[in-house]
Amino acid sequence: MSIAKKVVNEMIVNDEFSKWLGIKVLVVNKGNCVLQMKVRKEMTNGFNIAHGGITYALADSALAFAANTYGIKSVSIETSISHTKKVLAGDVLSCYTKEINRSKKTAIYYVIIKNQDDSEVAHFKGTVFITDKKWFKN
Repeated sequence: MSIAKKVVNEMIVNDEFSKWLGIKVLVVNKGNCVLQMKVRKEMTNGFNIAHGGITYALADSALAFAANTYGIKSVSIETSISHTKKVLAGDVLSCYTKEINRSKKTAIYYVIIKNQDDSEVAHFKGTVFITDKKWFKN
């Protein structure tokens, strides 16, 4: 098993929020991942659309997984999101990460979230701090 998959498997075991969201990890490679989840009724707000925190949380999980795939613990230090289309209960969201830049101490990622019709519903940008702590001793 690759270090990228090993790290993400370790992360998801202890990530109760990602489990509550129903996130499925579809692809994991160094510096990127693809996630998927289905929006449930309890994730909607007073407008009967998905709460913005749902797409944000999906993208934030993707950022965390992608940034940690090198086997070095990394944490977010800045994030932002733009919601481009409404999301409804029943929508299936897929989340795609792209590593933009990675240095010794920081990395920048761009995340696109699409619905089941392949329409982009959100764009997310995140910066992480790369610590000096490894996920595993070897």
